[in-house]
Amino acid sequence: MSGTTAPVLGPVIGVLALQGDVREHLAALAGAGARTLPVRRPEELAAVEGLVIPGGESTAISKLAAAFGVLEPLRERVRDGMPAYGSCAGMIMLADKILEPRSGQETIGGIDMIVRRNAFGRQNESFEAAVEVAGVEGGPVEGVFIRAPWVESIGARARSLAEYGGRSVAVRQGNLLATAFHPELTGDHRIHALFAEMVRAAA
Repeated sequence: MSGTTAPVLGPVIGVLALQGDVREHLAALAGAGARTLPVRRPEELAAVEGLVIPGGESTAISKLAAAFGVLEPLRERVRDGMPAYGSCAGMIMLADKILEPRSGQETIGGIDMIVRRNAFGRQNESFEAAVEVAGVEGGPVEGVFIRAPWVESIGARARSLAEYGGRSVAVRQGNLLATAFHPELTGDHRIHALFAEMVRAAA
């Protein structure tokens, strides 16, 4: 009798599905070989090996996360080493500190950095630019910057992976990854593949 090899399943990666470009991240993760799950509640968070925090409006995301009872469990999972990736508003959510936060705005934290909200301008000043990202092979990625933050300062525990205009726009600290831009909007899955590999390695 001939033996069969079971297929190797990709990691289960959730996307925080409270606000923002959730569908695009789910599609990009699937394109990078991951299994995906929208996450709104603590029981869904418990079922994933890693989590993407999408772009959107960081104040709304933080308030909705608190309202759905998922903010504190998220902080605990991140503290315990769960890999997380934040794009744009997600970068703000993973920062230990925000410059000039809105009233009531909270973060998950985890990355030793200070970020400035809307640093690259308002919605009508959105732009695209080629960005060289350390650890991503195959040339620059196309960065879509929409009301994007930048990293004002970075601590010793974190590492800048990319800069644009003299500002850090991609950062990694251990199992945490953040970009000021939106790779999920370009059809290029290399950032998501990098994160999926981080999740596999952590598992």
